[in-house]
Amino acid sequence: MPLTIEINADDQPHKIDRARLKKAVRLVLQGAGIRSAEISIAIVNDERMHELNRQFLQHDYPTDVLSFVLERAADEKSLDGEIVANSEYAARQALRYGWTTSDELLLYVIHGCLHLIGHDDRTAKGKKAMRDAEGKYLAQFGLEHRFESDGEDPPVIP
Repeated sequence: MPLTIEINADDQPHKIDRARLKKAVRLVLQGAGIRSAEISIAIVNDERMHELNRQFLQHDYPTDVLSFVLERAADEKSLDGEIVANSEYAARQALRYGWTTSDELLLYVIHGCLHLIGHDDRTAKGKKAMRDAEGKYLAQFGLEHRFESDGEDPPVIP
């Protein structure tokens, strides 16, 4: 099975560069040695992300991105997963960081895909590895990572 990437971005007020998002997922998967994958990407709004956060993480707020591994076979180098990215959150954060909503969504999809291949950013060491990997993949699109000067995640902007 090849790399299959599907994007659902219905009813989005923001322009979604599907080819760019698919390329990012391919780069991350290939970088991890994944030979076959089925990845679905859903671009949603705050309301839907809030619902998903409550349902799966018991968090009562919207967030930027969620990812779900559906099936992983390390020996076969295959992966099935889902990435859910929030375009409304991306639009707010893009203003904060001075780049486009499309660039912020690209970061979210890269971040979600890194989670699918096993990155964990719950520790300082893991967070640094995640940021380094994000930077590596963003650079392939001519972008530099943008975050708070102390490297901390910004507070949620409602």
